[in-house]
Amino acid sequence: MSLIFRNNRRAPAPVFGLAMGIMGMAASASAADLSPTGPASGSGLDQERFDQRFEPERNWSLIIGGGALYKPEYEGSEDFEISPIPFVQFTYGDWLEINPGGVTVTALQRNGFSLSGKVGYESGRDAGDHDRLRGLGDIDLAATVGVKAAYEWGPVELYAEVDQTIGGSESLIGTFGVEYSAPVTEKLILGARAEAIVANDKHMEAYFGVDSAQSAASGLPEYKAKAGLKRVNVSASATYLLTDNWLVRGQAGLGILTGDAADSPIVQEKLQPSVSLGIGYKF
Repeated sequence: MSLIFRNNRRAPAPVFGLAMGIMGMAASASAADLSPTGPASGSGLDQERFDQRFEPERNWSLIIGGGALYKPEYEGSEDFEISPIPFVQFTYGDWLEINPGGVTVTALQRNGFSLSGKVGYESGRDAGDHDRLRGLGDIDLAATVGVKAAYEWGPVELYAEVDQTIGGSESLIGTFGVEYSAPVTEKLILGARAEAIVANDKHMEAYFGVDSAQSAASGLPEYKAKAGLKRVNVSASATYLLTDNWLVRGQAGLGILTGDAADSPIVQEKLQPSVSLGIGYKF
């Protein structure tokens, strides 16, 4: 779901986070209009302080939604599929986010710089997902742990993150990117992202390599994929606030496989486009 409601990332300063911030400010303003403007007559109490004590400002947010994603059937496929995507995102303060990608805890935020840790998962790959994968075996679902460093400069965020897969492909993946997200009207938020992804030998061999046994079973030539830059991604998104609670978001992206990944006999197409559309409700 990170492709739909980022992102992966989730993560500091996502487009949905910005949308939640705008809706949160609108909700706060509405609440302020209904609150008393002074102490109760003859009570001798400061009504505003009383309300704040017993009705503290909410510092959490929950969005529930769903949508659809049109994407390649596997990384490198020339065939596409439409996948339904349920979505839940919970945030608490500025330090905790839980979404379908995992749990992110921000340990440090200072002068635009942030440092976060994440626990998530790698979905793996099934040999039955596509005819091209038959004979290559499955890549098991596995947990991941990672760390992300980011720097925000106005609407721009620069980030670098590293994720290690525990079990499964035993991948070590580094992602370096830049993201822009800002409201252009009171209801419309636009975003753009560009990132480069590098991977270790184990990841490249698991997803793009073909050993002798796999070659015999699949008919594909043997191929050894080495560590390096495997992919460059660019995307653009638009989020529209239908009401104070409802919002809709669309995203279009293009992934470009590079290096040993692009040259793999498993890969049918180096260009990997995707389109998504989702709707969410903020509580």
